[in-house]
Amino acid sequence: MPPTLGDFRRDQLAIAALFCFLGFQYATWASRLPALKDRFDLGGTEVGLLLMVCGVGAAVSFPLVAPLMRRLGARRLALWSALVLVAVLPVLAAAGGYPLVLLVIFVDGVAVGCLNVAMNARGAALESHYGRAAMAQLHATFSGGSLGGALLASGVNTVTHSVTAHFAVAAALGLLLLAGAGPRALPDAPPAGEQPVQEEEKEKKGLRSLTGASRAALWLGCAMVCGTVVEGAMNDWSALYLSEETGASGRLAPLGIAVVSVMMVLARLLGDGWRGRWGDARMVRVGSVMAGTGLALALLSGGTWTALAGFACVGLGMATVTPCLYVAAADQGPDALALVAAMGTTGLLAGPALIGFVAGRTDLTTGMAVVAASAVLVAVCSGRVHWKEREGAAAAR
Repeated sequence: MPPTLGDFRRDQLAIAALFCFLGFQYATWASRLPALKDRFDLGGTEVGLLLMVCGVGAAVSFPLVAPLMRRLGARRLALWSALVLVAVLPVLAAAGGYPLVLLVIFVDGVAVGCLNVAMNARGAALESHYGRAAMAQLHATFSGGSLGGALLASGVNTVTHSVTAHFAVAAALGLLLLAGAGPRALPDAPPAGEQPVQEEEKEKKGLRSLTGASRAALWLGCAMVCGTVVEGAMNDWSALYLSEETGASGRLAPLGIAVVSVMMVLARLLGDGWRGRWGDARMVRVGSVMAGTGLALALLSGGTWTALAGFACVGLGMATVTPCLYVAAADQGPDALALVAAMGTTGLLAGPALIGFVAGRTDLTTGMAVVAASAVLVAVCSGRVHWKEREGAAAAR
């Protein structure tokens, strides 16, 4: 029996639950960075090291992903990684010292690296299996999860300043999300490097991997690193920027993440249609330039509300960048997809640490200027890629 629209929606929702969970978990602890900073009396450099350790954990996970996917499959690897991320929250809340916090965040980075590759492999398999565009909407649920995490942080902070209570509630909600990502009919894609290839095509495939395809994957990876630096920095540093540089209150500061997430959710819900109308290449280039320019102007102007407007430009401009890059990487083959996903996780987790080191030696405004420059670099890197033409809006429906 051929797959139906109902089958597609069911599998899409199951994978979307994973994207939503990752955004929610990440925003949950990132939105409490000011509290953790005060609790352990950390400076900008120490916060940057904390985020760098998370990125190191993600980098360590990359050699593990391929064998784990062969052994467990992408779906089971994603679920096990997500359960580790649930456990991270109460352990982080109970940590009694900065060294233990570093260890917990390192484990968080390993689990995030595994989950990111596995869930994007599931998303690529979904599009391939059903012949329908879905990646932008899947990434919308990541942004929706980030929004939910930020709003929960803001809401809990009005009732209690207890990080333990906040993380306990967040862990329970995370488990509810994972209940929606249980066993589904969509089969796992063959692990990277093990896809069946006709004998007469093997030599050509090897040549392509050493020439144009590998160069395209590297440029896509560079664009992904820059793009995820922007996304990660907005999650990790927007609350601190608003509180320290613009004087925003404890209730208003977490809304920096919320503004970015709202714009990303709205744009990504419509993004698959935009991809069909204007093409992935234009969405990436125009969007990244909009994000960089809007944030730069906000930093030059100063002020809480101006900053929130600049953050909105970042959310709108970067919304479809990451989904388009993942789809372009999938067009290059599974090895390219794994490489780009790995580089994306590195940018998401290690990139914000760079902002911390810059802020520790200058100020956070200068650090955020690095974020604006990173957005513009996405357009530069993506300009070196030959983008596949798509079949118009029908491919997005």
